[in-house]
Amino acid sequence: MTLRRVVWTLVACALAVIAFYLSRFWFPRWWGRDGLWGQEALVPQGGLVGRWLRGTEFAPFELLIWVLGVFVVLTVLQKIFDLLSTARFPD
Repeated sequence: MTLRRVVWTLVACALAVIAFYLSRFWFPRWWGRDGLWGQEALVPQGGLVGRWLRGTEFAPFELLIWVLGVFVVLTVLQKIFDLLSTARFPD
């Protein structure tokens, strides 16, 4: 397994955890109520997309917006991966 494959696997896992945290389906409480690293915006119960959309006309479409956002992020990541994998870098 090359270092490049390990790095891209770690990037994909990190993005999966971030996407899961942004969704309403986040259930772990890994940090206290004061937020991650003291940031009040990073609450332990997740669901940031719903929190950001609360009070707007887009609030009923929270899940759809989350799915489309994840799709766009993964598409961009795939394009970056394709560009970097065609480039010639020494291993």
